[in-house]
Amino acid sequence: MPRLIHRYAAVVCDLDGVVYRGPDAVEHAVGALSALPVPIVYATNNASRPPEEVAAHLTDLGLHASGRDVATSSQAGAEELAAHLPHGARVLAVGGVGVREALQAKGFRVLEPARLRDDPTQRVAGVLQGYGPNVTAADLAEAAYAVTAGAMWVATNTDGTLPTHRGTAPGNGTLVAAVRRAVGRDPVVVGKPEAPLYHLCAGRLGMSARRMLAVGDRLDTDIAGAVKAGMDSVLVLTGVDSVTSLATAPPELRPTFLVEDLRALELEYEPAETDYSWWVCGSDRRRVVDGRWDVAHRGTALEAARAGIAALHQGLDDGDLDAETVRRLVRDLDDWQ
Repeated sequence: MPRLIHRYAAVVCDLDGVVYRGPDAVEHAVGALSALPVPIVYATNNASRPPEEVAAHLTDLGLHASGRDVATSSQAGAEELAAHLPHGARVLAVGGVGVREALQAKGFRVLEPARLRDDPTQRVAGVLQGYGPNVTAADLAEAAYAVTAGAMWVATNTDGTLPTHRGTAPGNGTLVAAVRRAVGRDPVVVGKPEAPLYHLCAGRLGMSARRMLAVGDRLDTDIAGAVKAGMDSVLVLTGVDSVTSLATAPPELRPTFLVEDLRALELEYEPAETDYSWWVCGSDRRRVVDGRWDVAHRGTALEAARAGIAALHQGLDDGDLDAETVRRLVRDLDDWQ
């Protein structure tokens, strides 16, 4: 059985919860990523930081990374606008410095909200809205005015919340929702869980998405985006989502692989497979009978999780199990809560 990473030509790796948590590296992440024999592109929904700043953080943690190794949702947004607007078009940048720099790199004439307030007669062809810690209600108003006047509206991402060292803050999705309510329509969204950010990563390496492996810790962003992009994916149990949340996930949020941490990329992967009515992974063999686990042999915690999740997903998909039963049964599988 080949090592997991040997099935792919490159990796698209999420950052927060996979590589680091705030300023600190996730355990085993730096060593595991440094050992990979394929190129890595770090993909982030964080639109506020330029790629070089993210790369500097990765370098401080012990990884070898440059700005080209980082793909941001701001860059994906600038790519989207460049596909529809002429070179040099006026685009309003709402968000942090990463938004402005991404637009400048694509040759747009970048307008700041304050400058537009000073001269509201300027014609705006597009709006790129991303997160920035200093975004104001006045900035959102300028975005709404431009969109109402006909500007193309692109949002880097719609994450509703943003984890900070002090707790949970409103994310870009909350700010986008304010503009949406004012203009009465939705933006084009390019960050995860949509596919454009993953397509940007594939295009940067000049390869098909099907040859790449997406790694993430969130089902509703990392995994959902990979599924939409046609990219296989790994859910690592070092961040937001868990075996418990995976158990009730619909097909469009399910990863190809389930691993404990990034070290698994260099290991052989033992998948769950069917054997008549049983699901088997390694030495774990189980099925669900009358709403209860029937375990012929218990394997390691990870083998049990893979076999058990496969059994629960089959039961959900076939209509044999309801979500409440699945949530009860998964308690016996999740050693990572």
